[in-house]
Amino acid sequence: MAWFDKRWKTDTIPADQALPGRETAILAPRPHFVTGASLTEVKPGEEVIFFAMGCFWGAERIFWETEGVISTAVGYAGGYTPNATYQEVCTGATGHTETVRVVYDPVKVDLEALLIQFWESHDPTQGMRQGNDFGTQYRSAIYWTTDAQRSVVLDSAKMYADALDEAGRGAVTTELAEAGPFYYAEDEHQQYLAKNPDGYCGIGGTGVVCPLSP
Repeated sequence: MAWFDKRWKTDTIPADQALPGRETAILAPRPHFVTGASLTEVKPGEEVIFFAMGCFWGAERIFWETEGVISTAVGYAGGYTPNATYQEVCTGATGHTETVRVVYDPVKVDLEALLIQFWESHDPTQGMRQGNDFGTQYRSAIYWTTDAQRSVVLDSAKMYADALDEAGRGAVTTELAEAGPFYYAEDEHQQYLAKNPDGYCGIGGTGVVCPLSP
């Protein structure tokens, strides 16, 4: 199969047809461009969750600007290809989403508050696209890392689905799953909108309020 096969822009590629990837990580360890925090470290008491909500440039900024978030990083998750490149992910032949890794202090910010940011900042009914961005890498997703997170995530999805239904919007297509491997994106994509203040940001919500209480 040619890895530019257009069908993988609308359907998730099977694992046995995904690009093989590579053993070497794409991103060398470096601090967060905005906060100076580690992009990889998780200290005792901190938690990690992963959000995919279209292009990861604008999505990451939402979370690094949220009080109680320790660190953010962008990368690729939910697919099969280890250490994929941005160009490979954009073909759809890796199965990955464009994902934001969020490390947060649950004493300073509730998971519910992060989920409200997630649900209200994009349109989770659009399937394999987000606004003008089209392809399987732009699908909506949440990947949790603990059982406690799982419960809150699933409850929030049900609440927001009901709110969207009441507003006459479509069904939620967000992928909800336990986190698997996360592969850091290239340095040029990390904190992109801090490095490029006039850069593209495709983030836009439905206008429907999430009824979850932070």
